[in-house]
Amino acid sequence: MSDDDKAGSPDPGAHHAAEAPSYAHLKSAVIREPGLDDRGSVFFAAIEMTRMPMILTDPRQPDNPIAFANRAFQDLTGYAQSELVGRNCRFLQGPETSRETVAELRQAVAERRAIATEILNYKRDGSPFWNGIFIGPVFDSAGEIVYFFASQLDVTRRRVSEQAFRQAQKMEAIGQLTAGLAHDFNNLLQVVTGNLELARSSVTGERAQRQLANAAGAAERGAKLTKQLLSFARKARLEPRSLNLNALVLNLAEVAESTLGSTVSVRLDLTPRLPAVTLDRTNLEMALLNVLINARDAMPAGGTVTISTASVHLNGNGRARNLPPGDYVALRVRDEGEGMPAHVAERATEPFFSTKGPGKGTGLGLAMAHGFVQQSRGRLEIESRPRQANQGETGQGGTTITMLFPAGSGATVEEEPAEPRAILRRGDETVLLVEDSDDVRALAREYLQSLGYHVLSARDGTEALSILENGERIDLLFSDIVMPGSVNGLILAERAQALRPNLPVLLTTGYNEDLVAEGPTAPTMDVLGKPYRKAELADRIRAALDRGVKAMPAPGDPHHG
Repeated sequence: MSDDDKAGSPDPGAHHAAEAPSYAHLKSAVIREPGLDDRGSVFFAAIEMTRMPMILTDPRQPDNPIAFANRAFQDLTGYAQSELVGRNCRFLQGPETSRETVAELRQAVAERRAIATEILNYKRDGSPFWNGIFIGPVFDSAGEIVYFFASQLDVTRRRVSEQAFRQAQKMEAIGQLTAGLAHDFNNLLQVVTGNLELARSSVTGERAQRQLANAAGAAERGAKLTKQLLSFARKARLEPRSLNLNALVLNLAEVAESTLGSTVSVRLDLTPRLPAVTLDRTNLEMALLNVLINARDAMPAGGTVTISTASVHLNGNGRARNLPPGDYVALRVRDEGEGMPAHVAERATEPFFSTKGPGKGTGLGLAMAHGFVQQSRGRLEIESRPRQANQGETGQGGTTITMLFPAGSGATVEEEPAEPRAILRRGDETVLLVEDSDDVRALAREYLQSLGYHVLSARDGTEALSILENGERIDLLFSDIVMPGSVNGLILAERAQALRPNLPVLLTTGYNEDLVAEGPTAPTMDVLGKPYRKAELADRIRAALDRGVKAMPAPGDPHHG
C-alpha cells in the first residue's frame, strides 16, 4: 500500500468494531515463514484457496503495488488478475470514498502496523460497495517486511440497512418537530387570517384594502407552508377518493406547461387501462406540481420533462422497498437536468434541504411529496445520474422521481371541484365553543355570532363538560382537538355524546389526528382544519347541524336539545 493505500472505506468514524473481530493483538505480531516469495508455498496456496477476498501488496516496490489477488477478490471486484497486479489499490477508490479513512490507512501502512476499517470502494463496472478490510504486515524470518496482507468483506447490505434505519429515525424526529410547529403556527394563522378577513369587510379605503390584501396574501402563503410541513410529517388531513391517474395528469398538463415555462416541454407517456387509485386529489396535484417544479429548476437551459404512468406488480421484491406485495400504480417524472450525486439524492426529501440557493425555494417540495406518498401507503423513489461533461450521449444526466401508490378496485370516480358558495349559510342554534387559545376563541365566537348562532364558550374540556352537565340547550359542540389537561377534544366529544346522545360534533385542529377516523364517535363527527375562513366555518357548522337533526330525539325526550 502506499500513500493512498488500500481499497477504500466508509465515512470517517464508521468503524464497526463491535461487529468485526479486534485485530489490536496483531499490531506487533510477526508472520515468519521461509520462502514467502515462493508462489508454490503453503502461504500462497492458503490465500488462493480461501473463499474470503484477499490480496498481497509489495512495499519493496515503488508505490506498493498489488502482487497477488486470489480468485475471491477477483470475483468481488470484477477485475482479472492481470488487471490488478502491478497497480496500487487506490484505483478501487472513487468520488464518495472517505478521504479521512484513506488517510488512516496510509498512516497505518507508513507505520507498518495492522488496521481494520470499512471503506467505500468501486467495482470494475463502477458500482460502489462497502468493503470491510483488515490490513497487516507480513515479515520474513529476518524481520524484513515482504508483503502487506489485506482481507476483504463486502458489508454493503449491513451498511445500507443501518443507513436506512438512521435516516428513518431522523425523519421521524423531524416529522414530529415540524408537526408540532405547524400546529402552533396554524393557531397563530387562524387569528391573523380571521382578523384580516373581518377588517377587510369593515374598511372602505382603497389604500387600506390594498394593504390588508397584501397581508392576507402573506398569511395564505404561510398557511400553504404549514400544509407542506404537515404533508411531510404525514399528519395532513387527507380526503381520499377513487381517481384515474391518467385523467388527473391530463387535466393537470395545461397547468403544468404554464408553470414550467416556455423553455420546458412536457411529454406524456400514459399507460392505458390503468387501475384506479384511492388518493387525496388536492394533495396529489400539489405533490406532482412540486416534483415538476424541481424538474424545471434542474434544467435552467430548458429541456423535456416526461410524465409517465404504469402498472407495477410487486412480489417478494416489495419487501425490499418497504411495501407489501401486490398491485401498484406508478407515477413518474423524468427530467434531462444536471442530475444529483448520491449524497444529494439521499437528502433530497429532507425538509428545507435545497441546492437552489437563497430565495429560490423553501426546500419543502420533495419533502411534501414524500410525506404525502408515505401517508397514502406508497413510496417515493429517486433515481439520479449526474451529467458528465464532454461524454456525448453517454454523459447525459437526469433524475426520475417515481411515486408508487397501491392500486384500488371498483369504478373510478372523477369529481369536479365544488363551486364556491356565494351566500353564507346561517342559523340560530346554540353552539358550545371549546378552545384553549383566547385569541382563536374570540375570533370563532365573533364568526359564529355574526352568522346568527347563540354561543356558549369554554376554555378547556373540563369546563365544557360542566356546561354540558347543567342541562342548558346545546345544538352542536365545536371543539379544538388539542387542549391542555386530561380532557382533549376527542375525549370531550365521546363524553358529550354519552351525556347527550346524537349531539352533533365538529372538531377543529391545526393538524390531522388519526384517532378521529378510528374513534367510537367518528360517524357523527367532522374535522375542520385550521386556519379556516368564515365561509368554511359556516358551511361545516350548518352541515353538522343538518346531519344531527335527522338523528335527534323527538321534543319532550329528556336528551332533546
